[in-house]
Amino acid sequence: MAATATSGTAVVTLPSDTEILITREFNAPRDLVYTAYTTPDLIKRWWAGERGEVTVAEVDLRVGGMWRYAMTANRGFEVAFHGEFLEIVPNLRIVSTEAFEGMPDSGESVSTLSLSEADGRTTLTLLSRYPSREIRDVVISSGMEGGLQEAFDDLEEVAISLS
Repeated sequence: MAATATSGTAVVTLPSDTEILITREFNAPRDLVYTAYTTPDLIKRWWAGERGEVTVAEVDLRVGGMWRYAMTANRGFEVAFHGEFLEIVPNLRIVSTEAFEGMPDSGESVSTLSLSEADGRTTLTLLSRYPSREIRDVVISSGMEGGLQEAFDDLEEVAISLS
């Protein structure tokens, strides 16, 4: 029987004044979630959710390597983020910086992605640390959770399609 996707199940919490923690379970094995999360052609299929079209998905998946994602939003403007990989443990953990190009003065956040698997299902946790509470609050108030839910729903569908 083919795996079926879940929908809108990411949980967003604020463990400290400068952090956002996202937890989401996927109905797919960890290696497939990791592949979908790190492969440029696959990132183009999920990163924008329903909010637009990914125009750039560049990934130099090595410590010190850079990444950049950009999309044309449905309203016609570009949204882009970039960063550097600080730590990579394939299929388990990625630590990277992230900067929103629309707010270059906001500094970089540091995100830690962790993947664990049980019974063919993967739990993804993504902890993002921001330079200040103010920047974290701007991110929270930006509508990021709605876009995140859509993107992670699409990420799950892409991971399932790889099996």
